[in-house]
Amino acid sequence: MSIYSALNSAMSGLTAASRSSQVVSENLANALTPGYTRRVLDLNSPGAGVSGVQVGSVQRLNDPVLISNRRVAEADYGAAKVQSDFFDRMSDLVGTVDDEMSLASQLSDFESSLIEAVSRPDSQPRLNDLAVKADSLASSIARTAEGLRDLRVISDNAIGAQVDTVNQALQEIEKLNARIMVVEAGGMDAVSMQDQRDQLIDQVNAIIPVNVVRRDNGQVTLYSSGGVMLLDHTASELSFTPARDIMPHMTLGNGLLSGLEVNGKPIDTSVDGPLRGGTLTAQFEIRDVIAVEAQEDLDTMAADLIERFQDPALDATIGATDAGIFTDDGGFYDPANFTGISNRIELNDLVDLNGTGETWRFRDGLYAAAPGDPGDSSLIQAYSDALNTTRTISSVGLGTADMTAITLGANLLSRFAQDNETASRASTFAATSFNELSQAELALGVDTDAELQNLMLVEKFYAANARMITVIDELMDTLLRI
Repeated sequence: MSIYSALNSAMSGLTAASRSSQVVSENLANALTPGYTRRVLDLNSPGAGVSGVQVGSVQRLNDPVLISNRRVAEADYGAAKVQSDFFDRMSDLVGTVDDEMSLASQLSDFESSLIEAVSRPDSQPRLNDLAVKADSLASSIARTAEGLRDLRVISDNAIGAQVDTVNQALQEIEKLNARIMVVEAGGMDAVSMQDQRDQLIDQVNAIIPVNVVRRDNGQVTLYSSGGVMLLDHTASELSFTPARDIMPHMTLGNGLLSGLEVNGKPIDTSVDGPLRGGTLTAQFEIRDVIAVEAQEDLDTMAADLIERFQDPALDATIGATDAGIFTDDGGFYDPANFTGISNRIELNDLVDLNGTGETWRFRDGLYAAAPGDPGDSSLIQAYSDALNTTRTISSVGLGTADMTAITLGANLLSRFAQDNETASRASTFAATSFNELSQAELALGVDTDAELQNLMLVEKFYAANARMITVIDELMDTLLRI
């Protein structure tokens, strides 16, 4: 080896050692930085007959297959968590078996109060207690229905926020695509921008699961698992109009709630649609399907309760269009106006202690002209019998069956408890899968012990090349002296 070759080899070694130490230092400095991908320096031989080392570009160490699987698991977990949270809150609204304020408990208390009033129809305190229990039952049903309406509004608002997030992230990815292409065309490293782009892709993926296709010049194209193009050179635009408030009758089907459009074209937002998976379709599923079915179940309970006590055959003082003990916003309930009855159910003002408060009407008839025999419990007994009469009940969540009012309340509580348990298990399973894949991905990240060892090796390489330059300098001095 000539002196020139040795010098060239040592100089290239110093350059490689210097650049390697910089890469290792960046790895150590960003060991805890979220989204940071470990880097290595690409070092190669210059070629046959050429001494030294060729310093290449900085490479990111990641596993595309593992990242893809982790993104799928993350989207599944996000969707499962959204549904689990909904059913958890819905279960709290309806109540649990040991909850004294549950709908089933309120209905049971109302039945007990009827039985007590039957035994002493002349007791004003017992009639007043019956009014209190009836009002508490109606208020509980209405409060639960209003809570459900709030959950629909929350889902609608979440959809609007997520659409804005996706639009902004896609636009940022489009910009980063252009910058990465320019930087790489100039022969520079764009690894930091690639890390930033991957974080934005993860952000989109949690909302809409994406497939990533690598293109030339460092570009990426994104499309949903169902084939909807989200980014191809230019970002697609998602459109959605949030509702300020949602009434029970408002649905996507009747056009009173906004759907989703991509570049002006309507998109199916069902769980099996082209945007399936992720939190966006989960929120649509809650707003347009799950909450609507829950509303129907609550309306079924409220309608059944009203109709049991609105029958003129039960109370001869009730006319064909007169309200019974329980009313539709204070008036007669028409079955044609079924949707949202659980939000509108109220105790009749005639017996409500906050209204007229003439509780003797429980005993003598709601529309009686004057109090009757204080010892006559026949009407109150008829009310108790009506509560325990078997009627055919039909709804999506509860199915079709012959039930008493008490059975209906218990079935409603059980329905939401079971849905909550199922959704909780699904969320737990999805969380486990996501955590396992996340840990596997993190294992490919920066290992500080290994990086410190690499740094020590780099220092040795640097010292060896520096020593070679020193020797060459001594040889040159010797030659010059000769």
